[in-house]
Amino acid sequence: MEKKIYIGNLAQEATEDDLRHNFEQLGKVVSVQIVRDRYTGLSRGFGFVEMDTEEEAAEVIKSFNNGELYGKKLIVNEAKPRKESGGGRGFGGGRSGGGGRSGGGGGRRY
Repeated sequence: MEKKIYIGNLAQEATEDDLRHNFEQLGKVVSVQIVRDRYTGLSRGFGFVEMDTEEEAAEVIKSFNNGELYGKKLIVNEAKPRKESGGGRGFGGGRSGGGGRSGGGGGRRY
């Protein structure tokens, strides 16, 4: 059974080939994806690697969590299933008393 692993704190220089090359030393890598900003194309600093078996995934987590890649300490753990969203962003809940924003103004808006 394939197992997906979360890789966090990735350096901007890190590539999918870097992850594949490192992780395939411990087993068969099924897929690699670095999540990128849809507008800029830049890495968002995390990604996912799918290993062929749960045993290989466990070995990757044990071996690479807190390891370094391009000078940044990696966070490597089991990927959690994506939570289903409740259908968009809600407006108006949760605040009591007077609606609107409170707090200072100041500052420029672009």
